[in-house]
Amino acid sequence: MAASSAKVVRKENSNHDGADETSEKEQQEAIEHIDEVQNEIDRLNEQASEEILKVEQKYNKLRQPFFQKRSDLIAKIPNFWVTTFVNHPQVSALLGEEDEEALHYLTRVEVTEFEDIKSGYRIDFYFDENPYFENKILSKEFHLNESGDPSSKSTEIKWKAGKDLTKRAGQTPNKAGKKRQHEEPESFFTWFTDHSDAGADELGEVVKDDIWPNPLQYYLVPDMDDEEGEGEDDEEEGLEDIDEEGDEDEGEEDDDEEGEDGEVW
Repeated sequence: MAASSAKVVRKENSNHDGADETSEKEQQEAIEHIDEVQNEIDRLNEQASEEILKVEQKYNKLRQPFFQKRSDLIAKIPNFWVTTFVNHPQVSALLGEEDEEALHYLTRVEVTEFEDIKSGYRIDFYFDENPYFENKILSKEFHLNESGDPSSKSTEIKWKAGKDLTKRAGQTPNKAGKKRQHEEPESFFTWFTDHSDAGADELGEVVKDDIWPNPLQYYLVPDMDDEEGEGEDDEEEGLEDIDEEGDEDEGEEDDDEEGEDGEVW
């Protein structure tokens, strides 16, 4: 009986080993099929990227006349761009008082994406004659080379004597900057000389992707100082009304007391 039991056990183990081999084979086949399907998905993703790029290129061209028309209308509004930058939370943190003064001479901003879009873009800042620098246009370009490495280059700023804002350490923050407790900001104009990390240029990306598509939304941001002032005025008026109501109530109570004292029975 013992020998018979041993045979049964060996037979059960043999069946179990066979099941494991079958399971591993099925898993391997499944992995191979998944890889094939994934390759098809990747191929479609690449095709989609190419199609999306073509659509972006098409509509980028269609938008150009409207950008031009918008720029012409903006030119009729004094201090449009400096107001827009001061109202933008990220840009305002980079502005000292002298930067803000210099940006009052900024008349036009343009963002141009290169024709294939994915290789880079350029931002142009147009200035009127001003006491800070000789340039009429300051530009910064961002490129991706064939290997995908980012780089940037920019206009050399021709500062007038004693007016180089990038060499003035510890500018006084503007009002918006003070609210955000940014002390001694670097000059906004140091951005034109900073090419240390072109692939993560926060200011360039903010101007291109956030401000340029709709600058009006930031130009129209209400001044928080005015809102706070209005709120304080409303609170003071409310307190005055309460005081007046209190005085009226006290007067009525006094009249009632006088009436009771003067009654004749």
